[in-house]
Amino acid sequence: MTTSGDLYARSLAVTPGGVHSPVRAFGRVGGTPVFVRAARGSRLEDVDGRRYVDFCMAFGPLILGHAHPRVLAAVKAAAEGGWSFGTAESRSLELAELITGRLPWVERLRFVNSGTEAVMSALRLARAATGRTLVLKFEGCYHGHVDSMLIRAGSGLAGVADSAGVTAGVAADTLVLPLDDTAGLEGFFAARGREIAAAIIEPLPANHGLLPQRQEFLDALAWLCQQYGALLVFDEVITGFRTAFGGMAEVTGIRPDLVTYGKIIGGGFPVGAFGGRRDVMELVAPLGPVYQAGTLSANPVAMAAGLATLGQLVDGTAYLALEDSGRMLDELLQDVPGLRLQRSGSLFWVALDDGHGGGPPIRTPAGLPETAVARFPAFFHALLAAGIYLPPSPFEVGFLSTAHTDDDLRSLATAIREKVPDT
Repeated sequence: MTTSGDLYARSLAVTPGGVHSPVRAFGRVGGTPVFVRAARGSRLEDVDGRRYVDFCMAFGPLILGHAHPRVLAAVKAAAEGGWSFGTAESRSLELAELITGRLPWVERLRFVNSGTEAVMSALRLARAATGRTLVLKFEGCYHGHVDSMLIRAGSGLAGVADSAGVTAGVAADTLVLPLDDTAGLEGFFAARGREIAAAIIEPLPANHGLLPQRQEFLDALAWLCQQYGALLVFDEVITGFRTAFGGMAEVTGIRPDLVTYGKIIGGGFPVGAFGGRRDVMELVAPLGPVYQAGTLSANPVAMAAGLATLGQLVDGTAYLALEDSGRMLDELLQDVPGLRLQRSGSLFWVALDDGHGGGPPIRTPAGLPETAVARFPAFFHALLAAGIYLPPSPFEVGFLSTAHTDDDLRSLATAIREKVPDT
């Protein structure tokens, strides 16, 4: 029988690190990556024949679970009619109409192929719309692997590249501020606000742990952008159609100028989108001077998967069920010594902490307990052995889906309660 170890050894000979996205290599947790051969509902099955309750859910897009019957049927029907046209077609029109018809801050929408591409396009558009160069981002927020966003805070506000191959010139055009610092934000805009083309933020940062932001901080950012003529960009690649149908823009009541989507919008197929104000979006080619194109953009199979997925979410009942599951998880994991649980809707993050796990929410990367990183590998592998698959990194969040049952949640809680003391 071919094992995950066999496949990983072969992969190392042909692919950098043996994987096609770094976190899959188990670099943060050690050991051999799991090679999955099938998935359905809330379950994964690997090539070794082991089964897991999956709380990674492909890092977010599978809000209905794996191989949901209606999404599967829509994908099959679309593929039977041809899976790439390179022309205009009706499914992308229907999906754009569904979104723009229900989200008033998305007056126009353009489909692309990934969240990274959506962010890249939105920032180019913001620079063109404002005639400005600089972009403001926030430490602890992730916006894909576009060069200008692979930046961390350096000396002062200056950006320093997190990746080789990012030029100093590109890094210099990105400024970085800490999250949850309203006074610092106000001082920055007073000094340099007229230079900023766009401020981009995950309104619920979910790539450095789950870092819920205060409404007051997000309101201040929106107001300052408006006052100084900078565009506000909400990166909702993770939170779009997950925290609510309208994502965090709906939850917070803030109307961004531009918004980026991915993951759920394609039902698990490669897709992204950027949208926003009509006057800004109509600067995009072919109407305006901002070039953007893609051979596989609005792929008909991805559009069919997105339509089927959003069709299951639009009436809001799925979000009520997901919140019920989240509250059950809260109750099951309350008062576990050494465990901190942060949750927002169907997003959750478990952090190991030598304390009692209480206290105010962690809102910035600086608040992450050192033990959360050091103890996570043993914790991850203990849960994996118990049949629970969490994202293989202490910084990644977990995801609930409508496919998760009460028994799945109890299995997760039981495994955590049993394994935390041992790690």
